[in-house]
Amino acid sequence: MKLHNYFRSSASFRVRIAMALKGLPYDYIPVHLARGDHRKPEYSSLSADQLVPLLDLQTDAPDGSGPVLLSQSLAIMEYLDETHPARPALLPADALGRARVRALAQSIACEIHPLNNLRVLKYLVKDFKVGEDAKNAWYRHWVREGLLSFERQLQLIEAQRQKAGLTASVYCYGDTPTLADCCLVPQIFNGQRFNCDFSGLTRTMAAFEACMKLSAFVAAEPKNCPDFEV
Repeated sequence: MKLHNYFRSSASFRVRIAMALKGLPYDYIPVHLARGDHRKPEYSSLSADQLVPLLDLQTDAPDGSGPVLLSQSLAIMEYLDETHPARPALLPADALGRARVRALAQSIACEIHPLNNLRVLKYLVKDFKVGEDAKNAWYRHWVREGLLSFERQLQLIEAQRQKAGLTASVYCYGDTPTLADCCLVPQIFNGQRFNCDFSGLTRTMAAFEACMKLSAFVAAEPKNCPDFEV
């Protein structure tokens, strides 16, 4: 498989984590978003949305429609989980558990990330003439608001687990990393770059720290990518 991604892209980071957890080898194909590589013809001919990550399965679709190219990190991770179900499973076995994990993952991927990705920050600066300090304040505000919501969700889930007589979660949900952890870790990394406030996020940061004790999360870090730049 080939994974088109960018070291600083949190969406790409999510997929790198998932593939590391699954032990899936792939060729790393860098697409430098800050330099506009995603808009060049050679990449846009592959990626209709001109975004990363893009996973090339290096195989043709069973229906004869051509090469299989998958976009959107959540869709890619769920595909990997379905096609490589060996542990750790990224989604729980029960329907309710899957819904809760998906909700956690989407709280980051759909609520926090879209407000703070590179193209939004560039738009604020270029078109609205927002200064560096204001841009950073925007970023920190929405990360903080989103993670406070995420923390409340984790606290509620833990209360429900306790009521059901289940052991406390080590990660976002249960005792193995899930889709939610794959989304959380990159968001914390990006938040650290902008000096976001993580105070009071007890369960959130506990899950993050537990993840960072695992080699799969460490291996997927931006600094370990071949296109890493300080």
